[in-house]
Amino acid sequence: MAKPAVRLRVVEHGVFVALALLAVRAAQVQLLEGRRWAEEAQAQRTERIVLQARRGTLSDRHGTPLALTQETYHVGVAPNELRDPVKDGAVIARQLGLSARAWQQALRRRYAYFAGPFSALEVQPLRSTRGVHLEAVVNRFYPAPQLARATIGRVGDDGYGASGMEKTLDSLLAGRPGSAVVLKDRAGREYESPARVIAQPVAGHDVVLTLDAELQEIAQRALDDALRRMDADGGDVVMLDPASGEVLAIASHQRDGTARPSAFIDTFEPGSVAKIFAAAALLALKRVGPREHVSGEDGIYRLPGRPPITDEDPQPTLTLADAIRVSSNIAIVKFAARLTPAEQYRMLRDFGFGALTGIEFPGEAAGKLRPPSEWTRPSAASLAIGYELSVTPIQVAAAYAALANGGLLLQPTLIREVRSPEGPLLYRHEPEPVRRAVSPEIAAALRDLLRGVVERGTGSEAALTNFPVAAKTGTARRVVNGHYAPGQYTASFAALFPADKPQLVLVVKIDNPHKGSYFAAQTAAPVTRSMLEQALAARTVALDRARLSTAAPPTAAVPLEADGGVVPYVVPWPYRPDSAVVRRRQAVPDVTGLRLREAVRALHRRGFRVALKGWGTAEHTWPAAGDSAALGATVTLFAEPVSPTAISALARRRAKR
Repeated sequence: MAKPAVRLRVVEHGVFVALALLAVRAAQVQLLEGRRWAEEAQAQRTERIVLQARRGTLSDRHGTPLALTQETYHVGVAPNELRDPVKDGAVIARQLGLSARAWQQALRRRYAYFAGPFSALEVQPLRSTRGVHLEAVVNRFYPAPQLARATIGRVGDDGYGASGMEKTLDSLLAGRPGSAVVLKDRAGREYESPARVIAQPVAGHDVVLTLDAELQEIAQRALDDALRRMDADGGDVVMLDPASGEVLAIASHQRDGTARPSAFIDTFEPGSVAKIFAAAALLALKRVGPREHVSGEDGIYRLPGRPPITDEDPQPTLTLADAIRVSSNIAIVKFAARLTPAEQYRMLRDFGFGALTGIEFPGEAAGKLRPPSEWTRPSAASLAIGYELSVTPIQVAAAYAALANGGLLLQPTLIREVRSPEGPLLYRHEPEPVRRAVSPEIAAALRDLLRGVVERGTGSEAALTNFPVAAKTGTARRVVNGHYAPGQYTASFAALFPADKPQLVLVVKIDNPHKGSYFAAQTAAPVTRSMLEQALAARTVALDRARLSTAAPPTAAVPLEADGGVVPYVVPWPYRPDSAVVRRRQAVPDVTGLRLREAVRALHRRGFRVALKGWGTAEHTWPAAGDSAALGATVTLFAEPVSPTAISALARRRAKR
């Protein structure tokens, strides 16, 4: 058995070795691994988070918000941190809409989480309450989700623009996110520290689009009604300001309900809508005189290498004006034979066909216009009547806008202004000329040809009582799987309003109508008239009514309807008290309790102009509901903000009537 001195020596050596190892390990931890352990400790007690930036607002040309960012909140409550659980709990339960039972269950938890989301107004009284932890969430909000849905697009789950203008303008709208550090307690719950923000988020720019919300709603409603009435596969509407190239409204609708931006990405053969461009080449090159006639061939004209060319309304002889007015295939083909392939191609190209318009929309289609080297023998005749040419509705609108704008082709645009988050203007759209397609004199002559279409030709269904319209109809067979499908047609209509000094270009396309006639004269033309009537009755639409001519074509008056979705009467402008027009009277509808947009729509449908007083929900009108007023008179609509409870009460009251 070892002596005590030996055992003591062994213990001493053991303690010394242990202390040495402990010192070495301490040095390793402190000197060699100190930074790593400090970072791990920091990570356990703190967390770096990203502060989302406010995405810029998209609004229409009048400032109506189309897409905006809202901040909502998730709420966490730590019951043991509440200073006064009874008093604070009552405020929390009231603001979050919790029942007494739900709040009692929350008190029994160490940490209660309420996802909500809750608005800033709901959580405002809770901001200073100890034990309440707010988690801000930035959401993209669309006040009218269906308004211009395909054009505006959407934001993806990652917070970036996924489609439409949200995608095109993503770098402008997104802003720059910030960052912050939050502290965590032993349970891993976050709580705020006064010095937690590292970098403040920078909000995105606000963009004012060229769209007019009221015109957009008119276009969508008219298109939806037309497609439902005709049982069509789909359709598009484009409204354009020819002086600036700004798109005022663009609506697309498909039978399956998808929000595909077909006005930008889907092509079609325009048919007779393209005849005016053959006429443009003939007039510009002086290949036809105003009194020259060609034979109508009794309605059937045969050319080598293609099916016979036919006319629905055969004429013995026709001038160029007649060919456009009655949409004669035979006459325009005969006249176009005076052009060389290069001349015919150049004119179509000058009006923008076969190329991108340059509009700021992702995935725009260029259409198809083959060069003359690829033409076959019948190509010249086919192109003269709008075949062997594929276009988009936005291309047709831009080309017709050139006719309205003195022959100058402008680049269409959807962006009117860009503003910084603080408000200063950073960009303002100015008209961007692409090229001169024809001279102002030729453009004026072409507008006269188009005016004849509405006054005495195939576009008479688009005529207005008090304002002249210039337009062209087009009906073309549809291509399905590379072949013309029997019995399937595309009806299109391009209009300039008013005919003399156009302020609006309107293009309507109806895909494969199944009910009634498939001709554009009976399908797309009446839809155009309906939209023009509603635009004239609308209060905010940017038409310079002082410049509108009241010289109208001699057409029959549109019959009055109780509520057919169109305005049955248009007031001459400028208004003259001694006007010979008979002003019929109509009962003012009861719009009490309706949302403002619905109330205005109901009054417009009855033929009244609307003057707004206030904002929110319709409260009453003057003249009062049930009183009669002259069609075209102004009805003052009084509105006021109404709580959800009051809205429910109004709805119940209206239901009892």
